[in-house]
Amino acid sequence: MTASSDHLIRCVGAIVHDSNGRLLLVRRANPPGEGLWSVPGGRVEPGEADEAAVTREVAEETGLSVTVGRLVGTVERSAPNGVFLILDYECQVTSGVLRAGDDASDVAWADSATLATLPTTDGLLEALSGWNCLPRA
Repeated sequence: MTASSDHLIRCVGAIVHDSNGRLLLVRRANPPGEGLWSVPGGRVEPGEADEAAVTREVAEETGLSVTVGRLVGTVERSAPNGVFLILDYECQVTSGVLRAGDDASDVAWADSATLATLPTTDGLLEALSGWNCLPRA
């Protein structure tokens, strides 16, 4: 999938595992992906650095504060007026209490058995598997 740069919509995602190896997931409350589970994330605001966007999105959607680590991978997904370019970063929780907020209808720490039962956004499991980021529990 290719698009000119003026049709790319820059987004970020957070790949967060807890001390038990479970993966932090949110159930999307709005399109795209309404009702589906994915990693926390969203659009990068104009002039915003990726790290700031990841930190903001995780806090808004989950109530957790994170430290943003390395870029794990990127994916492209169709958008209504172009292409979402999603950059996913490894993160560590530093504080907060898990709760659904902003555009998340639910949040959960998912182990591999739980993840297998959830309806997830297109390509999520393949991307996480390819990056060796599936739940370790």
